[in-house]
Amino acid sequence: MERILITGKNSYIGSRFEEWLAKYPNKYEVDAISLRDESWKEKDFSEYDVVYHVAGIAHRKETKKNRKLYYAVNRDLAYEVAKKSKQDGIKQFIFLSTMSVYGLEIGVIDEHTPLKPKSNYGKSKLQAEELIKSLEDDSFKIAILRPPMVYGKGCKGNYPRLANLAKTTPIFPDIDNQRSMIYVDNLNEFVRLLIDDSVSGLFFPQNKEYVKTSEMVKLIAEFHGKKIKFTRFFNLLLKLINIDIVNKVFGDLIYEKDISEYKKNYNIYDFIDSISLTEKETIN
Repeated sequence: MERILITGKNSYIGSRFEEWLAKYPNKYEVDAISLRDESWKEKDFSEYDVVYHVAGIAHRKETKKNRKLYYAVNRDLAYEVAKKSKQDGIKQFIFLSTMSVYGLEIGVIDEHTPLKPKSNYGKSKLQAEELIKSLEDDSFKIAILRPPMVYGKGCKGNYPRLANLAKTTPIFPDIDNQRSMIYVDNLNEFVRLLIDDSVSGLFFPQNKEYVKTSEMVKLIAEFHGKKIKFTRFFNLLLKLINIDIVNKVFGDLIYEKDISEYKKNYNIYDFIDSISLTEKETIN
């Protein structure tokens, strides 16, 4: 029986992981705690084998006013939790980082891609990685995850925006692009395997398939019985417009597939099934 503590109670990723492991009641014992006050410091971590740290600040507009909050939560708090985990005898610490540590809006990421985060989110996560990694030794294994966009029931970010658009717009640009993404339960299975194997290292989980934005919109619309006309009329204009939102939606941003491979299969759901499940769950 593996005993797992999720730090980030009621977080999207943490809650979905807890639901995923509930399918294995004889294999995992899971608790989740909030880090919103200081009470977590009094909790005894020694009764657990693994800490999965998912608490963090994301999906909000960055301002001068909230800049310090990113570093206080995503870096400092993460490091404090990692230090306590080590002090209390945790054997494996899993840290949820981000693709944003590369600072890219478009491009191909491989093992040689430099780390140049541009946002406070990306910078704070990278600094947390570096601090946490310094704690690693033979008895304290650290696994750092840098997933691309995570989607699924209840997710935040670009997916729900695209889903709403798919259900309302009569026309959408048909641009041949590729995006790395991961369905939340594929991510959950990946983390479960990391725990089973008790491994350390840097990991880049993603779906087997790269995603074309217009294909995602088409699948969402079809699930809801909507018809959209796809056009290439705006393609040249959109490619010439160098603004963040256009790049995030229509640009190419992928991990090379070989760096995302693992010794066991974690992609339980293919892309089409993942969209169907997400939209089915959304309307239930």
